[in-house]
This record gives sequence, structure tokens and C-alpha cells, in this order.
Amino acid sequence: MTQFSMTGMTPLSGWQNFYVIVGSSAGALIGLQFVVMALVADLPRTPSQAQAGNAFATPNTVHFGAVLFLAVALCAPWHGIGAAAVCWGLLGLAGVVYALIVARRLRVQTAYQPVFEDWLFHALLPLAAYATLAASACVARANARGPMFGVAAAALLLLFVGIHNAWDAATYHVFVARHRRHDDQPDR
Repeated sequence: MTQFSMTGMTPLSGWQNFYVIVGSSAGALIGLQFVVMALVADLPRTPSQAQAGNAFATPNTVHFGAVLFLAVALCAPWHGIGAAAVCWGLLGLAGVVYALIVARRLRVQTAYQPVFEDWLFHALLPLAAYATLAASACVARANARGPMFGVAAAALLLLFVGIHNAWDAATYHVFVARHRRHDDQPDR
């Protein structure tokens, strides 16, 4: 018998408050993403800007959604860690694939030339977070304590990456794109 089964607790029991906080944050940030998109919906757009949106904007909502999914899945009343590990492992594998798709989108979009910070926050850190989820799932049955910290770190990383990227996009629209649009207006 493991320590958890002798005490009636599962490896997930001590994480409820963490995932309630993280999940609530992710849900609220998803809502804010929709508000921001509604606010910029009337701005003139070119096809290359729509392409850039798939590389820079959509992943934020996906990452926040992944964190929300993790929070819901890990707050479920599982009897053990096996089924929960399958959930976060599949999310991790899907996220790795998605991070590679985003990296490709960053490379082929033409509206903006990504700098190192963009590659770090839009491709490398999300890839690391999703890979951590997948790796944590692989070792969860052998040792539950360590992988739970890996999942928590991945969730926080995705949350903070999304916050950084959303702020970066908002400041870009306010300080760069808005001034470009203003400068392109003919004098009256």
C-alpha cells in the first residue's frame, strides 16, 4: 500500500486550492481575451495581420484553455493518479504538437518580424510547458509527488506566458499599430 492509500488521500488532494486559483485565473483571462478581440474587431486589417493573429493571439486563448482544463481535470474526484495523468499527458502531447504549429506560424507570417522574446514566449516556453506535462504523465504512476509539481509548474508557466503575450499584444496595438494607422491617415 502506498502512503496515499493508507491515509485515504490521493496525490491530488493537496492541490485543490492551487487549481481553483489557477483555473479561475485562466477562465477570467479567457474572458478578457474575448473583450480585447471585441475592442479591436473594427480596426482595419490586412490578410497578413489575420495570419499574425493565428501566430500571436490565438495561442494565448489556447494556453489559458489548457490551464483551465488542467484545473478542472485535477479537481475531479479521482481515486488515484492514473486517469488524471492520462488527461494531462494527452494535453501535453497535443500541446507539443500545437507549439510546433505555432512556431511554424511565427516563421511564415509576414506582418511582423519576430524577435528572440517572441520566439521564447510564443514557441519555446509553451513547448517546454507542454513537454513537462507529457513527461510528468509518464512518471506519475511510479512517483506521484514530483510529477504533481511538474504539472503545477507547467500550468503556471502557461498562465504567465499567456499573460505576457496578451500584454505584449495589447502594448503593440496601442503604441505601434495605432500610431502606424494614425500616420497613414491623409491630412485634412
